[in-house]
Amino acid sequence: MSYPFGRNVLLSSVGFDRLINAIEEMNSGETLNKALSYPPYNIIKKNERDYAIEIAVAGFKNDELDITAEGNKLTVIGKVKTEQTGEYLYKGIANRDFSHDFTLAETVIVRSADIENGLLIIKLENVIPEEKLPRKILIGGNSKFAIEEVKEAA
Repeated sequence: MSYPFGRNVLLSSVGFDRLINAIEEMNSGETLNKALSYPPYNIIKKNERDYAIEIAVAGFKNDELDITAEGNKLTVIGKVKTEQTGEYLYKGIANRDFSHDFTLAETVIVRSADIENGLLIIKLENVIPEEKLPRKILIGGNSKFAIEEVKEAA
């Protein structure tokens, strides 16, 4: 895979296979055709660790929404179960089935989901495992103390 910068990203990358595949899929147009604007949603970064996805689900009941987290994929599905009685003179509020897929980083987990003021709010947290935190590597250290934790300046 090459980029407009004129260098091959694969030459200096290790372990980014899934990310590169996701970028290729986005460029292929498959994802563009699947991207829906209904219902509208926001993705919010609250701080370095906490995120939220807000989806406008006015008119949906809790049992009409299904949220599934599998691997690094979060799927939100809305299926309308109730039928309206009466005749619409004007119908300006969309209330139809939908499905949204979100790709999460390997360290992001779903903490909770709730409906507030017509918004489905899914709270996410980026939990970085201890072994992935920054650490100092000592040169010539064949002992178990070759790796020390990096202490942040307070």
